[in-house]
Amino acid sequence: MPHPSPRVPRSGSVSRSPSSRSGVEPFYVMEVLKAAAERQRTHGDVIMLCAGQPSTPAPAAARARAVEVLDSEVLGYTEASGILPLRRAIAAYHERQSGIAVDPEDVVVFPGSSGAFSTLFLAAFDVGDRVVMTRPGYPAYRNTLQALGCEVIELDCGADTRFQPTVRQLEEVAAAYGTPAGLIVASPANPTGTIIDAAELAALARWCEANGCLLISDEIYHGLSYGRPTASAWETSREAVVVGSVSKYFSMTGWRVGWVLAPASLRRPLEVLTGNLNICPPAVAQHAALGSFTEQARVELDGHRARYAATRDLLIARLPEVGLRDYAPPDGAFYAWCDVGHLTQDSVSWCRDLLADCGVALTPGVDFDTVEGHRKVRLSFAGSTSEVAEALDRMAASPLLQP
Repeated sequence: MPHPSPRVPRSGSVSRSPSSRSGVEPFYVMEVLKAAAERQRTHGDVIMLCAGQPSTPAPAAARARAVEVLDSEVLGYTEASGILPLRRAIAAYHERQSGIAVDPEDVVVFPGSSGAFSTLFLAAFDVGDRVVMTRPGYPAYRNTLQALGCEVIELDCGADTRFQPTVRQLEEVAAAYGTPAGLIVASPANPTGTIIDAAELAALARWCEANGCLLISDEIYHGLSYGRPTASAWETSREAVVVGSVSKYFSMTGWRVGWVLAPASLRRPLEVLTGNLNICPPAVAQHAALGSFTEQARVELDGHRARYAATRDLLIARLPEVGLRDYAPPDGAFYAWCDVGHLTQDSVSWCRDLLADCGVALTPGVDFDTVEGHRKVRLSFAGSTSEVAEALDRMAASPLLQP
């Protein structure tokens, strides 16, 4: 049996280059957060309209559950796919929200929806597979798929379809490239906040099932909609994958608990892969998440949604006043996707200058749109209504908002 070669001393070694798959685009919002932290250190006046996370803590029932298990449980490794009580609670949540029967065995829990997506992409797609997503769309889909060797096809989605994909667009992709291996749909969507029509989602689900294309329905913003109903892909097709999370509506971003509803063919691969990649989701966070599915938590969380709705109404009334008249209809989530092309053709520099001028942090659109992002920004209204009002006052007074 051959012996391994002796390690070359560091002083005489040649640096090894990173893998080609690591050469993905950065998530530019993280650069905004870094700059905002420096501005806060020097000026103490930053208003964060860049981060896509609630400004409220986890529900009281979830925090109480965490304290309880910290004092009473060992909190060692759990099942790779998540503790059974949590999978039961998630199944009951989907049945209550969407009227669909979900078995706990359909549910696989991950360290956040980000962990779910990366593991799902590994389980479902091979190197060279084509996967379709919208443009604008969440950049981590694109960047993770590219790092795994997949070819990403972006659909140019505009206001005529509420920035959501259509069956016609899928058929055009299939005619040009062959049937794609997968389609990612997000509703409510990041960065646009738009909700796909239930009939269109059902049509996409039927097309994908009939053509052997895996539909991945990102439903992590369900629970945050403002008068426009949301639908689940599993209402139409159990061959689709539904992704959920306690991050957004449940106000538990840092706890890192997400899940998928998986078709039978993917459950075992997902379980095996996550066991190797993650061992298990965070034990204390899983137990805490159980508290977020209680009636007590639901009352608290619906109160947050009412606040988001009031802030959304404020934005709709005042965005034209500050010079932002062209934006996607914020049906859900907590985002306004705004066109600043009349002000700049460099959204990265413009957001940096706005932060320096008045302490308001927005996210440049280049994260979400590889073609038009230089003239777009995403504004998050997840913070308090008073903070958003103050940010709009500052923006209205800034010379950067004057055409």
